Amino acid sequence: MASFNPVTAWMEMKAQLPDLQIQDIGLKYLYPVLIALVVLEYVQARHLYNLKETWASFMIAAGATVMRVITQVFEVTLYLFLFHLAEPLREQYLGYSSFGFAWYVWVLCILADDHNFYWHHRLSHNIRVLWAAHLPHHSAKTFNLTVSVRNGWFITLYKPIFWIWMPLVGFEPIMIATCLIVNSFYQFFLHSQLVPSLPLYERFFNTPYVHTVHHSSNTEYLDRNHGGILTIWDRIYGTWQAPIKGIKPHYGINHDPGTDNPITHNLFEFQEIWKDVKKAPGLKNKFMYIFGPPGWSHDGSSMTSKQLQRELASAKAAGREVPEHVFVRAN
Repeated sequence: MASFNPVTAWMEMKAQLPDLQIQDIGLKYLYPVLIALVVLEYVQARHLYNLKETWASFMIAAGATVMRVITQVFEVTLYLFLFHLAEPLREQYLGYSSFGFAWYVWVLCILADDHNFYWHHRLSHNIRVLWAAHLPHHSAKTFNLTVSVRNGWFITLYKPIFWIWMPLVGFEPIMIATCLIVNSFYQFFLHSQLVPSLPLYERFFNTPYVHTVHHSSNTEYLDRNHGGILTIWDRIYGTWQAPIKGIKPHYGINHDPGTDNPITHNLFEFQEIWKDVKKAPGLKNKFMYIFGPPGWSHDGSSMTSKQLQRELASAKAAGREVPEHVFVRAN
């Protein structure tokens, strides 16, 4: 009996996938533009960069790229499998086999993809084990274009879950994968402090000015503006926050690992979860330290973003100072 070779299996799976033309376009045209923009931003605003942290961002990006190359094959294969699995059911009960590639289907796919991204992103901030995977994207104390490529190494292990309904209802897998890539390209431009507010545009579309809120660890800004391309999802679901005049964004996370080591930034919060689970009394508390919101604690030793925001609102209403917290894990 021949032994299973995962590398051979991956290569065979990759060879069967349809060609993603947008990847070729990215390599030839978009990536050189993105690199040029990073260089230009650095030349124009060196004070926004910390070279050690920038180097760490590129190392985190390199690891994320390797993970993405590996997992994308399984992701697209899964979409293809589900698409064909549900095809007879669609034909029998819905009267069609596929939505096809008409222009309006592309529009619907982009909207659906961005809605998926909103919930994937929001839950990555509200479920601690998912936050542990997403944390490296927020752990930079600076905010510049290199943060756009600073993605956690384990995100792709769970992200496809939010998209699996799309091939089932009839969106073509190649269209889904293309919309995912388009969304990622758009979000690259969101990570800069050099773009001013664009009020009319921001009513519907995300901008760097709006996205600074999302990357801020100020209490007022925690868990806000999760949208990818569009801001309408935050407005619909109650997570919208415009930048507040007089409040300077504080970038980074409240519970920082204290190093620029890219491995540490990807493993740090998982290690913290394990520490909390070991010391937590009872299964319910252990469960909450894994799947509850970041900052949840059974003994009040740390606070969630909602607890911090309620405390801030209460202090402002009473005209008193907000208590200082020595140890706060929420972000």
